[in-house]
Amino acid sequence: MSDTSLRYLSGFGNEFATEAVAGALPQGRNSPQRAPFELYAELVSGTAFTAPRHENRRSWLYRRQPSVVAGRYQPYAQPLWVTGKPEGAVLPPEPLRWGPFPMDDAAALDFVDGLRTVASNGDVEAQQGLAALVYVCGRSMDQRALVNADGEMLLVPQQGRLRITTEMGLLDVAPGEIALLPRGIAFSIALPDGPSRGYVCENHGAQFRLPELGPIGSNGLANARDFQAPVAAFDDTPIGPAGSYQLVKRFGGRLWAADAHRSPFNVVAWHGNLTPVKYDTQHFMTIGSISFDHPDPSIFTVLTSPSDTPGTANCDFVIFPPRWMVAEDTFRPPWYHRNLMSEFMGLVYGQYDAKPEGFRPGGASLHNCMVPHGPDQEAFEKASGAELKPHKLDHTLAFMFESRYRFIPTDYAMQPSGALDADYPACWAGLQDRFAASN
Repeated sequence: MSDTSLRYLSGFGNEFATEAVAGALPQGRNSPQRAPFELYAELVSGTAFTAPRHENRRSWLYRRQPSVVAGRYQPYAQPLWVTGKPEGAVLPPEPLRWGPFPMDDAAALDFVDGLRTVASNGDVEAQQGLAALVYVCGRSMDQRALVNADGEMLLVPQQGRLRITTEMGLLDVAPGEIALLPRGIAFSIALPDGPSRGYVCENHGAQFRLPELGPIGSNGLANARDFQAPVAAFDDTPIGPAGSYQLVKRFGGRLWAADAHRSPFNVVAWHGNLTPVKYDTQHFMTIGSISFDHPDPSIFTVLTSPSDTPGTANCDFVIFPPRWMVAEDTFRPPWYHRNLMSEFMGLVYGQYDAKPEGFRPGGASLHNCMVPHGPDQEAFEKASGAELKPHKLDHTLAFMFESRYRFIPTDYAMQPSGALDADYPACWAGLQDRFAASN
């Protein structure tokens, strides 16, 4: 596939139709007796056949070989990518924070081998919950592809662009952008900028969708037209000997690998509404107070994965982008709070206004259900005495994976020699009792 394939289709959940070779898409039917150019028709269903029409996600692919053409799968060792709640895990009700995750061994790793689960919850088999991961890698995925049958993957690059080859075409995703890769779709990641780091949400629950807007109205937050899907493109590499390509599959919380005769990126045309997409967070229409008080962070929701409890998400993906602060007689940073939802947070670039020093790009924090958190002492002192003139928070991008389920950190995340900040609670130690009753 060449850079000429880096064109995009506009929309989230749209019915797309695209072909790399004119005439490759059948007309008037999905599965003719013989597809154009002797291609194979293959349906990928991201939802049950009987899902409501407005929620149904599926795409028809017209490919040079069907995806059933692959070798036998064998276990693949990658012990740092784990999911679910570990048996017997015990976690104190305390806030946690990590510095930038180290990239010391990144040069030898590609995206698959460079994934590290930081915290996870839920159950893969029950199709609920998620895993919050980081990736550190320095090599492109050469002659190998990843298929995640356990959940969709939301990628948040923090350092270095990702060139993502998918069955539907190419995506180029830079820090400040995100990519959403559906469950079951093969992809491969190249690193045009060299060593790279970022975050991943592996969502085992309901598919991410745009949140309802309610009183906001028909426009705002992340607009559907700003999501971009790839145009059809295929790998024209000649068929090689057996074992020339490796397929790595995530299945049942484990990794498996099989040899293939050729690249799985052989889709010449496709149509449907199940597709990888990218989104530039600069297009997010931020909404905030223009009178007083700090609104709930739900106004920063880009995508949501709902649960069976209305309004209580399996996962919300929330961003904190550049924005104006104008509220009068108001403590402008986030207030101190305890939350039913559990919050895994990362920083792509810049400073986060509630933690100006200790929270750094490439790091993370975790505040589980009802664990108190809020601005550190420095942020509190500064905001409490600041002149309340209009102020622009610029060059900043933080995000949250927020879930109804508690996150359990992994052994990788909790190792003392890693990025764990053992002194995180100290950032609140200087907050004094200032009660002064009126005389």
